[in-house]
Parts: sequence; structure tokens; C-alpha cells
Amino acid sequence: MKPFVLTKRAKQDVDEIWDYIAIDNGEAADRVMQALEEGMLRLAKNHGTGHWREELTDKRHRFLLVHSYLIIYRPNTKPLQIVRVLHSSRDVQGILGTLPDAQ
Repeated sequence: MKPFVLTKRAKQDVDEIWDYIAIDNGEAADRVMQALEEGMLRLAKNHGTGHWREELTDKRHRFLLVHSYLIIYRPNTKPLQIVRVLHSSRDVQGILGTLPDAQ
């Protein structure tokens, strides 16, 4: 069993990221997925690895940047809950403003 879980939306994010990158380069898409998974495992081992982004959301969420992607997670969950995985150029604040309390 993995030490983290992805919400349904986070799983969709990851699938969409792979699909988008794989259009041009399947190997690059695999490398990004590997880096994201390694980041998630690192977070699961040390929930404090990420950082707060008060301008984006409340303190229930923390962030870790991997390549150009923000892994957004809830550090006080067990197993660690990955809420979203978003490209940093997106309207992260707008997207996170739509997060329900429990996903």
C-alpha cells in the first residue's frame, strides 16, 4: 500500500499531465511521472517538506514544486492525501478556491 493517496481529481490531473506531455514525447512524460511520484513519496515520509502558500489557500494545504508542477497536499492526513497536481502557470488560486472541505 502506498503511503499516499490521490483524490479523484488529483488522479485526473496526473493522467492529463502525462497525456499532454506524451503527445510530443512519451519518454519525457514517463520521466515527469517518475519525478512526481518520487516527490509524493518524499512528502509521505516527511509531511513538512513542502511549504505554505497563504496567498493561494488556507493552512490545511501545503505545496511541493516538482519540475513545473505543484503537488498540493494535506499534511495532516494519513495516508497523505494529494489533493491536486497543477502546472504552476495555471490559475492555482482560482482552482483551489473551488476545493471542497473533504475530497
